[in-house]
Amino acid sequence: MELWFTEKQTEHFGITARIIRTLHTEQTPFQKLDMVETAEFGNMLILDGMVMTTQKDEFVYHEMVAHVPLFTHPNPENVLVVGGGDGGVIREVLKHPSVKKATLVEIDGKVIECSKTYLPEIAGKLDDPRVEVKVDDGFMHIAKSENEYDVIMVDSTEPVGPAVNLFTKGFYAGIANALKEDGIFVAQTDNPWFKADLIRNVYRDVKEIFPITRLYTANIPTYPSGLWTFTLGSKKYDPLAVSDDRFHDIETKYYTKELHKACFVLPKFVADLVK
Repeated sequence: MELWFTEKQTEHFGITARIIRTLHTEQTPFQKLDMVETAEFGNMLILDGMVMTTQKDEFVYHEMVAHVPLFTHPNPENVLVVGGGDGGVIREVLKHPSVKKATLVEIDGKVIECSKTYLPEIAGKLDDPRVEVKVDDGFMHIAKSENEYDVIMVDSTEPVGPAVNLFTKGFYAGIANALKEDGIFVAQTDNPWFKADLIRNVYRDVKEIFPITRLYTANIPTYPSGLWTFTLGSKKYDPLAVSDDRFHDIETKYYTKELHKACFVLPKFVADLVK
């Protein structure tokens, strides 16, 4: 008998993948954690029934969270990743030689442990000497930080469970306070097909705090609808004004210097959300 996993992405729509075997399952203090091996996407991390990352398409999300703000900032040295316990964003951050320290604050240590075991190609840089891993509440870490980080990346789940507070205006204000005077932050902000109101609200809140606010997209097949958005807030540097000499060669599979600016060209129905 074939075994299939379905993520019910809305009340009326879901995506389905055939499971070869279940590698790990547990109820952590924060969420239901499953790691399964799928026929199409390799190992898949699932939290509370939602796909977080897979071996096949993980590079898209992790590259687009990390490299857009890091190439926008002229000298990112101190970087914070909120969430992201799988380690993929940290892996990409460390490709930038200017980065002296990368801090990961993940509320659920079980995600880190499971990713190290079953997604080593994603989590393999969490033990790098430039990385500090803190199992802690990202919201509270931000609240206690001031003028500390050059770039902050919010790699959260969807706004349910432990991630609810990471989609509030107060959190974005805290991020602005935790950033240096020329800091940049980026957050994943879901998809425009099913979560238009979320994108609209986040963009409005960020725009009231940051002088430069931009929305950009990427194609991630295992995320709801496949079209994913990211919202960037910057105190000083515009990602659309980055000069060509700012880019240096790094190994990527999705992100390119040409895509850096192209990803901000939005389909009209998406652009209309943030007019």
